[in-house]
Amino acid sequence: MRNEKFDDLRPYYDEEIPAAMDRIAGSEYFPVLASFAYPGQDTEAVRQRLRGYTTIRDFQLQTMRAVNEQVIARSIRRFTCEGIDALDKEECYLFVSNHRDIMLDSSLLQYALYCSGYQTTEITFGSNLMSSQLVIDIGKSNKMFKVVRGGNAKDFYHHSLHLSEYMHYTITDKRESIWIAQRNGRTKDGTDATDPGIVKLFYMGSPADPVSALLSLRIVPVSIAYQWEPCDWLKARELYTLRRTGAYTKKPEEDLKSILTGIMQPKGDVHIAVGTPLQAADLEPLRGLPNNKFNKQAACLIDRQITSRYRLSCNNYIAHDIRSHSDAYASYYTPEEKETFVKHFREGLAAGVEDNELLAGIFLGIYANPIDSQPQSAP
Repeated sequence: MRNEKFDDLRPYYDEEIPAAMDRIAGSEYFPVLASFAYPGQDTEAVRQRLRGYTTIRDFQLQTMRAVNEQVIARSIRRFTCEGIDALDKEECYLFVSNHRDIMLDSSLLQYALYCSGYQTTEITFGSNLMSSQLVIDIGKSNKMFKVVRGGNAKDFYHHSLHLSEYMHYTITDKRESIWIAQRNGRTKDGTDATDPGIVKLFYMGSPADPVSALLSLRIVPVSIAYQWEPCDWLKARELYTLRRTGAYTKKPEEDLKSILTGIMQPKGDVHIAVGTPLQAADLEPLRGLPNNKFNKQAACLIDRQITSRYRLSCNNYIAHDIRSHSDAYASYYTPEEKETFVKHFREGLAAGVEDNELLAGIFLGIYANPIDSQPQSAP
């Protein structure tokens, strides 16, 4: 089912894929992209193969699958996923995920869905990331749809309403699932929390009955945990600057740097936990609440699943013990694991800043805060 009303947001249709593949194949960056996805293969052969794709499925199952496999092979020690098999393959869902990496959070879930025999989802794609035709072509060929960033309050409202309508249309009419982050922007301090404004987005088209609107989306919380947080020191330095000066301005191409760093940086063990859909029994008790209170309590329902399913790693326990000057969690890691973490920690501080204590606290928080977010955080 198609609706021209959403042409400004939607991913490509299949008939738009050949032209997009031709543009990607003709990009000056194609040799680099091809060498990553298909190491050791002839670039011209890869180029011709790409130009033969005629559907989104071709691109996802041939190229994006290969990209994810290379990310896992090169930078992830062990990739695991749980909870997907409990979902109905005939249903569509709104996957609401914590957000730790610009690309990998959604991309690795797509790979897990594919490997488990499920259809991939559409994916939110911030307009701020649409920096070139190449990025747009790769994104929209990978079932990404645009989320408009910026603008005044009036524009923001209209963009949000339009996006909300598109999401409901995608799930109920197009019969496609969706991935969306629980907040605008990545979690940079290690504390995953759903923005109540995201909940409002989910029912903007049906404000008189938010419970029914949320139930129709079949919301599934998703928790992704990285042993080594993607861009950990980049995130720490951004928060450091923000706390020291009260402002942080992104440099040109900074998002691209974060994407590439996230892809290439070693991540150790990575685990995705797919939760259970929010049910009427969860949401009906919220019926009739004022909107602000409804949004906060619905966000808490999502958070409860994300934080309780978050898989803690040795690095979380090590950072917590270092920050608290204790060995309360020493049984959760080995001396060798602690030595490796401390080495990475000290290397980041070696750059020399005015307040190393502040920077150290921020960095340790990225890893330690997930423990404090657990329903029971005591050792």
